[in-house]
Amino acid sequence: MTLVPRLGRRVGRIMVALLIVGPALVACENDSDSARRVVAYISADPQTATPVLEAFERRTGIRVDPLFDTEATKTTGLAERLRREASRPRADVFWSSEPFAVEQLAADGVLAPIAHPDLDSHPAAWRRHDDRWFAFAGRPRVIAFRPDRIASADLPASWADLADPAWQDEIAMADPRFGTTRGHVGALAAGWGERVFESWLDGLARNRVRLLPGGNAATVDAVVRGEVLLGLTDTDDVLAARRQGRTVDAIRPRHLADDDAGGGTLVVPNAAGVVAGAAHPDAAAELVAFLASAEVERMLRASPAAHQPLAHPELRAAAGGADTFDEPDPWRCSIEEVAAAMDPAV
Repeated sequence: MTLVPRLGRRVGRIMVALLIVGPALVACENDSDSARRVVAYISADPQTATPVLEAFERRTGIRVDPLFDTEATKTTGLAERLRREASRPRADVFWSSEPFAVEQLAADGVLAPIAHPDLDSHPAAWRRHDDRWFAFAGRPRVIAFRPDRIASADLPASWADLADPAWQDEIAMADPRFGTTRGHVGALAAGWGERVFESWLDGLARNRVRLLPGGNAATVDAVVRGEVLLGLTDTDDVLAARRQGRTVDAIRPRHLADDDAGGGTLVVPNAAGVVAGAAHPDAAAELVAFLASAEVERMLRASPAAHQPLAHPELRAAAGGADTFDEPDPWRCSIEEVAAAMDPAV
């Protein structure tokens, strides 16, 4: 007669115990699973970044949840999102296809210093002084043209030559508020000085340069369609058009005189950092260390975008070939100085 009530009390005690212990077990499982994932905001092209992320997942077992930017607002859109989320970060890592917005985020404290043994030997020229970002693999800035519309001898010899009246109504560029065009404008302001830079801008204004909202790819399209003779862009967009069978070539004009070492065209590196207050800081550091590795520079070199190795220059002979558009004498400019000059220049 008393068996059922006792059994009922026992079941009741078991249920209470499960209610107390169960959530803790679930929480432990979720915490463990959570530690093996990383949320990455990425402005690099998905077709370039995805194989790298998959290689990282295979190597480490850490799952990457990526959020990509749009072509038209490359880097700028995600950088602003990171600022808005600074008090409650959703991202763990920011991988940008250009380092200047990354530097601005680091200067504002949105990115945190990274400590990882695989990053100890990363070259000083391609890391922030406090290790809030690491740079790697870049794309030279070039001028796209159609060889059937303009002879090589008639092309501009330097970026300064774009202010020549001969190019009136024949130049297109992406909206300078975004992406690598934004960084390039900042580099010109920082490297040339205010007087020369403003004179150049006046020349572009007189030449009625076309500012295109579709980014660097739209700039190459305008050249291919014959709407302009010259397009300011990156090498990867020229290579993408070539793979589609379109007739387009590119030149790498210098920013300084021929006898000025370190005066070639601007090479814009990738950069990555860990978000301050990231939910998964250890996994985030693992991802940044992997991105900055020789393995990833090798992958980006062999990718259709044919990035130029920077942190591991010994890899430049690998893959690519005539279509790499490598810059043997990249313009020597400080990423920090460019980032500071960028917004006033725009």
